[in-house]
Amino acid sequence: MTFLNPLVLLGLAAAAIPLIIHLFNFRRPRKVDFSSLAFLKELQKSTMQRVRIKQWLLLALRTLAIACLVLAFARPTLESGLAGTLGGRASSSIALVLDASPSMTLRDAQGEYLEQARDVATGLVEQTEPGDELFVLTTADNAATDPAAYTSRSAALDALADVTAQPVTATTSQTLGRAGRKLLEADHLNKEIYLISDLQRSTFTDSLGAFVPEGVRLVLVPVGDRAHANVAVTEVRVASRIIEEGQPVRVEATLVNYGDEAVEGYGASVYLEGERVAQATADLAPGVPGTVAFTVTPQRRGWLAGLVQIEDDAFEQDNLRYFTLHVPERRRILVVQGEGQRTDYLRLALSPEITQGRVAFDTETIPESRLAATSLGTYDAVVLLGPRDLASGEIEAVTRYVEAGGGLMIFPSEAAQAPDYNALLGGLGGGRVSGFTGSLTARRAIAAFDRTDLEHPLFEGVFDRPGAAQPRVESPDVYYAINYTPGTGGEQTLIALSNSFPFLQEIRHGRGVTFLNAVAPDPRWSDLPVRGLFIPLLYRSIYYLSSGESVAGEQLTVGEPGELRLTGVPENIELRLVAPDGAELTPEQRTLFGAVLLQTDGSLRMPGIYDVRAGQQLARRVAFNLDSRESNLATYEADEAVEKLKAATGGDVRVLDVAGGGVERVMEALRAERTGVELWNVFLLLALIFLIAEMFVARQWRPETVNA
Repeated sequence: MTFLNPLVLLGLAAAAIPLIIHLFNFRRPRKVDFSSLAFLKELQKSTMQRVRIKQWLLLALRTLAIACLVLAFARPTLESGLAGTLGGRASSSIALVLDASPSMTLRDAQGEYLEQARDVATGLVEQTEPGDELFVLTTADNAATDPAAYTSRSAALDALADVTAQPVTATTSQTLGRAGRKLLEADHLNKEIYLISDLQRSTFTDSLGAFVPEGVRLVLVPVGDRAHANVAVTEVRVASRIIEEGQPVRVEATLVNYGDEAVEGYGASVYLEGERVAQATADLAPGVPGTVAFTVTPQRRGWLAGLVQIEDDAFEQDNLRYFTLHVPERRRILVVQGEGQRTDYLRLALSPEITQGRVAFDTETIPESRLAATSLGTYDAVVLLGPRDLASGEIEAVTRYVEAGGGLMIFPSEAAQAPDYNALLGGLGGGRVSGFTGSLTARRAIAAFDRTDLEHPLFEGVFDRPGAAQPRVESPDVYYAINYTPGTGGEQTLIALSNSFPFLQEIRHGRGVTFLNAVAPDPRWSDLPVRGLFIPLLYRSIYYLSSGESVAGEQLTVGEPGELRLTGVPENIELRLVAPDGAELTPEQRTLFGAVLLQTDGSLRMPGIYDVRAGQQLARRVAFNLDSRESNLATYEADEAVEKLKAATGGDVRVLDVAGGGVERVMEALRAERTGVELWNVFLLLALIFLIAEMFVARQWRPETVNA
């Protein structure tokens, strides 16, 4: 029990007044002489007994009357299950927190979980009284939105009717914190939070605490009582790095079975531009991610919208996942020609006749002296063809270009300065050059191909032969080669020479890739330029490097901040983001080194394919998908959830059982649970009864006379 006016309890000291009067009441009965002493003594004894009984009874009645009056003015409030049967309830501030996560669209025998949550909230609203203050919050609300206060039932019910499940939600502990801060500002002393949720583990609480002010009652109302098996598409990846029109592309999807039983032959399909282009099946063990692979053939160039879709189940939101596929039309290639270096073989490999129209390389060649003044960020790939001297500024520019996602190919020069090369390679996270092996004039082979990493995407489809168990890679004769020792960073030897040095080395740095060649495209270094391997190897290398991360575009998560880096976009054009429903917004953008960076703030909540437009031109397509954590439908038991909430809030948590559903069941449970009943009228009535009893006793029992 609590008191709304606790200072009035000081008035209980007044209850001692009747006792003080009683102690100082020294009246004696009047003396009357009698002839018989025995009769006198007997009369005195019986009279004194009646007097004592009367005095103690009056003392008790007066003391209780004063105490009840003081307690009535102190406004006692009962906190127990008996509250529903006694007196009128104190005005309350009540926050209704509804879980609006995607899992609330699931159903059991009582219907959809979210509809059950509305029934619970409706029952709570129906139990309110005039003067109560209501707040309706959902986990899908924007954290910056200030919840409105409702003082009428109809307004609160209208707000509940507008609640829908959303693909992006906060955790329940975060929403409880918002409700707690709102109740802290409320006027009523009696404050309550009702949390209505399906208790999904992945969205229920996080590591952060929830601010719930002291004295606020937190009541947990679980809904839903069915365990649901679920299979989800959690990731889609474009495995092929080199993508061309009319050529096979490998797409891989990750499926997770969140149920307790294995699933065999689970079907999945992949769509491009709304048309199903491939199907596959997978056997999925419980809780173990499985990969299903598709081979698709894009029929046109440009940015293509794709999605992977699986069979229908109880939870539909994660049965598809969006991705984008970029089939390039043109690639801008910058060739930085070192002094005395041949470019004829390089130009031949990148000529339109060789590519047969599948893709066009727009090649620009500049001398090494112009490298420092050239903006590298506008090119898809940069080829350093035998650079002789590299200044520190040039090294910094090239390093930044690769780190930001650019592709770089390095061919050595016979006049290379090892310190300059090592400075560049060190900036890229690579190893060191230690000199050369062989001679440019002797034409005597000093090494050949030893091993080739045919699993690398660079060689996909190059050496495949029907019926061949192990592809045979044609090996050129190497006459002169740079000696390179890999570092400890992200490196991979794609082709190794028989002298233990790499022939083609991949160095990853930041978001970009560098290919280091041991020989220049010159017959003096090797006979590779006149071999059949040269053109496809160089063509695919340039294509691979110029693809960067754009072959699959970006895949972002709805409701979370993200970044998009676009190259080749004029700096003075404002970029727009167009949602699947046609809505447009202008994200924050800023200029980087040779690129434009778009930043999304987490306000995008609709899964699907978004278009980035520069004016009327389509600059990029981006896939936004549901957070894969939503796919795990495992829930807490009520007692587990209570412990989680206690740990998050630091306060007491009670559970309201509304099993069976329906507004009437909710109202019945609430009538047995509601607290905050004021008992001032009960104590006032008791005080009146005690005063009437005191008057009755005082009038019926008159002072006694004792004869002496």
